[in-house]
Amino acid sequence: MEKFDIVIIGAGPGGLTAGIYAGRQGTKNLIIDRGLAGGIGREVPEMENYPGFDKISGLELVGIMKSQAIENCELHENENVLKIIKNKEDDYNFIIKTDQSNYLTKSIILATGSSHKHLNVPGEEEYLGKGVSYCATCDGLFFQNKDIVMVGGGNSALQEAIFLKNIGANVTIVHRRNEFRAQKYLQDLVKENNIDVICNVNVEKIKGDMLVNTIVLKDTNTGEITNLKTNGVFISIGYIPHIELAEQLGVTLSENKHIITDKNQKTNVDYLYAIGDVCVGLKQWVVACGEGAVAATSAYSDIKEKN
Repeated sequence: MEKFDIVIIGAGPGGLTAGIYAGRQGTKNLIIDRGLAGGIGREVPEMENYPGFDKISGLELVGIMKSQAIENCELHENENVLKIIKNKEDDYNFIIKTDQSNYLTKSIILATGSSHKHLNVPGEEEYLGKGVSYCATCDGLFFQNKDIVMVGGGNSALQEAIFLKNIGANVTIVHRRNEFRAQKYLQDLVKENNIDVICNVNVEKIKGDMLVNTIVLKDTNTGEITNLKTNGVFISIGYIPHIELAEQLGVTLSENKHIITDKNQKTNVDYLYAIGDVCVGLKQWVVACGEGAVAATSAYSDIKEKN
């Protein structure tokens, strides 16, 4: 089995930053991601709050980070980690089993991120790829000059609604509460772009023939049912952390099923660190990147101390 000092599982913003910092420490390092580097961060249409850039897309920023990370860190994309086993026989504390190979490593940084929450309503799965989408930057161009509904009230939902409006879609945002959770500047942009908003409704069903043509809404106050005609439904209602590997190792989790770490990004398992959206804390690129730097530095220090 190939041996590493630090293996980073997940190549999102935090994982790539951890790779950049680990690579500068002279250790042998590997980043593994079950998909492409950047993860769901690739879907962000535009950021205005990442230091150093007035505006930049997630895909563009991921490309810059990836180029930096692979200078001194091995990167395996499209490789899925299946299992992590604690190893007590030598200085290599873990055995990592993937769908392609096995590795020994002295330490692990979990940067496994999260995936889109689903509405779990009739028609959602049936019409996925036929009008239902979780990614505006991936699928938005198919809906130019068409009616679409954006479901959600957070930052991501409003960002994607604005993106869709700007590429020529006729956008309506539907939200289950009476006010948005998104930052004020995004709410202001929604108003400036004359995007229609329907609050206090739940999605009951998504209907269509070959493609989506209707979303069924239920008023949370009156119970009234509305059939809203639409060509597409984009869903952005939050994220579910990927904690499967953490659970295998007995990592302490919060009530909301996020990994609990200390200030050095250490978990309760020795030589196991965690960063980014999978952890308790603010879900922002700049936070994940900071945590990646801390975790890589902590892992290096702990390895040196042990040796």
